[in-house]
Amino acid sequence: MSKTEKTTGERKRLPPVKVLSGQLRTADSRGTDVSGDGCVIRLGKGRALPVSLVWMQGTVLEVQPDRSTVLLMDETGTFAVQGVDNIPKGKPCLSQGKYVMVMGVIQAISPEPVIRAVKMADLSELAALHRQMWKLEVEDLQQVLA
Repeated sequence: MSKTEKTTGERKRLPPVKVLSGQLRTADSRGTDVSGDGCVIRLGKGRALPVSLVWMQGTVLEVQPDRSTVLLMDETGTFAVQGVDNIPKGKPCLSQGKYVMVMGVIQAISPEPVIRAVKMADLSELAALHRQMWKLEVEDLQQVLA
């Protein structure tokens, strides 16, 4: 059995897909409740890509420690990341102005994307380079996957 096939009692989980918040905002949900099921992003030319586990990058705008949430902004808009207090090595990422990556599960897509964090990393040291390359990385991966 391959790694992506279902095993008894487990749900099939696709690898993380690099996305922009604007793509999630305009995505179609895959069921009545997006939480856990993910969504389908439209890539143009009739192509679509199902996503549930995402990799996103952005600048920390606001930290809400009482809610274990941070608000991030990428070049297409804002998105919320929940569960940040439970992430190993996540604390250094929780400062306004930091440029971070987050990998997580889609919890909501509208009106604002909400992600439940699985992993976070501080990319601030080379933030200018990461920001410049991010949209190209997203487009490249999505072309390969779709």
